[in-house]
Amino acid sequence: MFAKQHTVALAAAALFLGASAAHAGTSWVATKTQGLQPAHALAANIRDAGELTAGQTLRVAISLKLRNKAELDALTNAIQRGATKRRLSKAEFMSRHAPTQVQVDTVVKHLQSSGFRNIKVAANHLLITADGSAATAKTAFNTTLHTYSYKGQQRYANTTAAMVPSHLGDTVLAVAGLQNLHQFHTTLVRRAASKAYHRLDQMAHNPTDFSTIYNADSLPPASNTTVGIISEGDLSQTLSDLQAFTSGAGFNPVSTKVINAGAASSDTDGTVEWNLDSQDIVAAAGGAVQQLNFYVATSMSNADITAALNAAVSDNAAKVVNVSLGECENDAQTDGMVASDDQIFQSAVAQGQIFSVSTGDSGSQECQSGPGQSYPAVSPFVIAVGGTTLDTSGTTGYQSESTWNGGGGGPSTTESAPAWQTGVLTINPGQRGVPDISFDADPATGANVLVNGSIQPVGGTSLAAPLFSGFWARIESAGGNNLGYPAPSIYKAFPSNASLYNDVNDGSSNGDYSAGPGWDYATGWGSLNVGNLYSFIKQNGF
Repeated sequence: MFAKQHTVALAAAALFLGASAAHAGTSWVATKTQGLQPAHALAANIRDAGELTAGQTLRVAISLKLRNKAELDALTNAIQRGATKRRLSKAEFMSRHAPTQVQVDTVVKHLQSSGFRNIKVAANHLLITADGSAATAKTAFNTTLHTYSYKGQQRYANTTAAMVPSHLGDTVLAVAGLQNLHQFHTTLVRRAASKAYHRLDQMAHNPTDFSTIYNADSLPPASNTTVGIISEGDLSQTLSDLQAFTSGAGFNPVSTKVINAGAASSDTDGTVEWNLDSQDIVAAAGGAVQQLNFYVATSMSNADITAALNAAVSDNAAKVVNVSLGECENDAQTDGMVASDDQIFQSAVAQGQIFSVSTGDSGSQECQSGPGQSYPAVSPFVIAVGGTTLDTSGTTGYQSESTWNGGGGGPSTTESAPAWQTGVLTINPGQRGVPDISFDADPATGANVLVNGSIQPVGGTSLAAPLFSGFWARIESAGGNNLGYPAPSIYKAFPSNASLYNDVNDGSSNGDYSAGPGWDYATGWGSLNVGNLYSFIKQNGF
């Protein structure tokens, strides 16, 4: 037995040494994935415990570069200006902008020769996932991984930039999965059971209330529009609770589909989040969608969430996709996520898909060690949805909204301002500002979510984003699913059409930024008056 194990160990060592020798004379080029920054590590009190064990397993997601990027930029810029209604079909995207099969095969060959296994290529060729170890990652990407003590847990991260052989430099964009210090997190906030609320207008709402509150009842349900939810782990309880919710609300059962972007996971930590998303999307959508697709990540790691985001875009079935997740944009940029995921979102815009993304629940300081907002909310290719505190008469009579101090918002540190934000940004005008719009997010006035037979009051921008997802799906469905990315039209139409939105100008802040008339960093434009907006779109287009 010992001899057999010894032989296997020698063979593995020989494979590693052989791969290392094969790469010894290689010319390397850097990707967008940087190494852990020492200053950042010190600020976060991260302790370096030395090089990661060679056999430590990990899963990577390699992002490949779009082809004919200038051509795609021209198309998405025209879409965002409202200059064209053209959208790319799957076939057009593959023929003009997806990496070629030859490019894919070359990257796969490199991964195989480095020792990676379980290599899978996304249908749109933008992403290749693979399983390996610290040793295979070192061989494939010419980087070293270290172990770190972080918040009482053992984590790992690459200490230098991920690199690829020079012949792959025009193909590989970034490599996610080389670190797990920084990961995605949900953006929900539970209402504190011990906190007393004495104001009658501060109460949690049934998800069905929001349609009336935001004046959406005049629209037909979103029966012709498929909606996606980026999620993670085991969704069994969420699917069961969704059917119980729809039955209790008097809705027909919702057709659902689970698309695993990686290996199936038994993690149920996100159940309340996915329940919040699904129940509020269906309710805001008027009780019906064509289908509700869950694009499921194996974990909250950057590699796995990127795979789920790309699965939604590669599938190109969901017209509206909800993302109630985020992480500090500075960490996302260091890891290459900003570069890799932005091209995923850009592809979505070109295909006519809309991503609705929560801005986080840390107010103006998502990045605790300094300035920075939540990614992917700051991407110029998504709708960033912030948070308000909702005041109602009874449960459904809209009174007003004020700034919720937890709502994420402020200037981005990593993304440039898109052209359609020109003229509204008051601080760092060259940087993308978030949010674009806001909805109820205060847990004191949030949603009563059904979880395994009991009701839980929940808020956070994890409520605001699915409200927009459901409402916009309703507008899309009524409009024949031909509206596309709405941000530029919102910024163009709202200044001279005050009836289209509920302006929040109470002067209170989310930390560093205060609400005022029109667009601001605390609440964006405020919330939508859905019925008025739909009437405007019918008359004027969007």
